[in-house]
Amino acid sequence: MSSTAAAPPIRPSDYLALDALLSDEERDIRDTVRAFVRDKVVPNVGEWFETATVPLGELAPELGRLGVLGMHLEGYGCAGASATAYGLACMELEAGDSGIRSLVSVQGSLAMYAIWRWGSEEQKQEWLPRMAAGEAIGCFGLTEPDAGSDPGSMRTRARRDGSDWILHGQKMWITNGSASAVAVVWAQTEEGVRGFLVPKGTKGFATQDIHRKLSLRASITSELLLDDVRLPADAVLPEVSSLKGPLSCLNEARYGIVWGAAGAGRACYEAALEYALERTQFDRPIASFQIQQQKLAEMVLEVNRATLVAIHLGRMKDAGTLRPEHVSLGKLGNVNGALEVARSARQVLGANGVTLEYPVIRHMNNLESVVTYEGTADVHALVIGGAVTGIQAFR
Repeated sequence: MSSTAAAPPIRPSDYLALDALLSDEERDIRDTVRAFVRDKVVPNVGEWFETATVPLGELAPELGRLGVLGMHLEGYGCAGASATAYGLACMELEAGDSGIRSLVSVQGSLAMYAIWRWGSEEQKQEWLPRMAAGEAIGCFGLTEPDAGSDPGSMRTRARRDGSDWILHGQKMWITNGSASAVAVVWAQTEEGVRGFLVPKGTKGFATQDIHRKLSLRASITSELLLDDVRLPADAVLPEVSSLKGPLSCLNEARYGIVWGAAGAGRACYEAALEYALERTQFDRPIASFQIQQQKLAEMVLEVNRATLVAIHLGRMKDAGTLRPEHVSLGKLGNVNGALEVARSARQVLGANGVTLEYPVIRHMNNLESVVTYEGTADVHALVIGGAVTGIQAFR
């Protein structure tokens, strides 16, 4: 029997009334992060993007006070929030800029998670409280110039020398690299793939920033150079000696991207809608023309679909039923969808769509990186294909 209650009016900002799927606490967390992004990120990120800078020294402690650094981890100064709450924070951060969400993701889901999940108690006590507060930045050294989608082919090596370890190799495309107080570096050893904590200033360890990027410009991206770096025995993460270590961290970060991409898509849709309602041609707002309404309809469809997928995966993660293959589906669909939203929004804005006065071209450029980092779209498609066919295409 259908209800006789009147349905609420359509809200362009929440077409499917997805707010109703969130708890009061989750909405409060989301709104707090949204306000931070509105006040601290949006007014400045266009300039950061244009000048290829980001004030990490100021921003990281503010993010620490906000409580989003390692917010889904328990103890050691971390908030212990739910996976869904963490996802909502990622959504709002990436609605500001993918580079800011990347900063938080790499800090919490890669560097901090590696220490929290695979480190010793001494390592956790030394690093996690400072990282949660934004007093120490971390990075995650896995990708190499010749080892991206196939991390098992990494050339970085670590060998024992008495009780010490000697690391030699090179890591590439490392977010936060030169700004980091500690790098989590993964290397091949005779015992399997091991993780090592390499503090800044260690002899033989250097970083070099990657310039001339046209994407993720409000983000530090570096090369890590390890020239026979000597580390004590207690620098190794003791609880893992296989690719399970770095891959578990990557899955945490990819989960955040599922949410973040939905936020980037939403920001583009909202910019296009506002512009279409204000921009007048032929004595009418361009929002009155059928072709623009079709673009807006497809955008709002994709943004709501992506958000619904993110919420569902968040509930699965909180329930302990989320698999890496589910995250692959979310990342593949949500990032590709956000890219299409950004491209359509750019067309709605016309020439204004290519300027930094509006967020669209910045998001569109950023998403061109998001679609290939933390697992390329092609690899995630193969993961999904393997899950549905039972045949692994790349192994």
